[in-house]
Amino acid sequence: MKLVAIVTTHNRLNELKITVERLLVVTEGSLSAIVVVNNCSSDGTQAWLDTQQDPRLLVHHSDRNLGGAGGFEVGMRLAVKECDPDWVVVMDDDARPHAGAFDQFVSASRDKVSGGADVWAAAVYYPDGEICEMNRPSVNPFWKPAVFLKTLFGAGRDGYHIARSTYEGREPQPLDMASFVGMFISRQVINEMGYPEGALFLYGDDVIYSLRLRRRGFTMLFDPLVRFEHNCTTFSGHTKGVYNPLWKVYYNYRNGLIMYHNAAGILFWPLLALLVPKWLFAARRYDVDRKTYLRLTRRAIVDGVLARKTLTHDKVLALAKTR
Repeated sequence: MKLVAIVTTHNRLNELKITVERLLVVTEGSLSAIVVVNNCSSDGTQAWLDTQQDPRLLVHHSDRNLGGAGGFEVGMRLAVKECDPDWVVVMDDDARPHAGAFDQFVSASRDKVSGGADVWAAAVYYPDGEICEMNRPSVNPFWKPAVFLKTLFGAGRDGYHIARSTYEGREPQPLDMASFVGMFISRQVINEMGYPEGALFLYGDDVIYSLRLRRRGFTMLFDPLVRFEHNCTTFSGHTKGVYNPLWKVYYNYRNGLIMYHNAAGILFWPLLALLVPKWLFAARRYDVDRKTYLRLTRRAIVDGVLARKTLTHDKVLALAKTR
């Protein structure tokens, strides 16, 4: 089995160094190559990457920030062209496999013909050993009435995300949605379905890709024995639920609507009626940035409903400037 790792990075050199070091200690039998997409970093990332001599390391320096989604698209295309993998595994620069994770992956029968799946999702933890909630995979509640009702009537995220107890087991579990942290994607999926949508830039690209492949009839399983670490933060500051930097509001809401439309089908419209007031009401958390938050949110709602992905990152940054 030829496995290739893909890492996207932007201005997190200290995290990238840890991830690359963790990947390079994996034997060549378990990891054939490492593709790093440097999204126009300005913190010395390019200079450091250019000093690395390991022949398994393939580096692409982008002349602009493509975001995580763009980086994964470029990285997967490069991996297929230059490395001819059987499988690729994707991760952020602040995510990396636990020791032995790739050995565990390549040692088992993974393809669907052998009782495996077309895509596998790793068990992702914070560095302190707690389950990383943002990377907890799930089933699509809109495709499963019992799960939908459980989610609707009190269970919330626990209604459609896999149970935390699943992480302690040994048996694979079927999924519909997973994150691009420790997602193993077979070459067949790439050949038949293509690549992630780079135009999404950030947030939701992994779930949208997951739903696309599931709708095409590909299978996805969670493997609790393949473990990853993710040293991540989404919100910062003392105010709960406040995006920082503020421009992330646009991508989270626009891509969220595209994702919900893919997941919910016709039920997207009543869901939209619930989400929009909630997002607008959240403006109260932003104090002096309230007008900017609302400007980003309104544009995100329009673009999300229309599935429009043409706004460049520079224009998103311009929208996020206080006026």
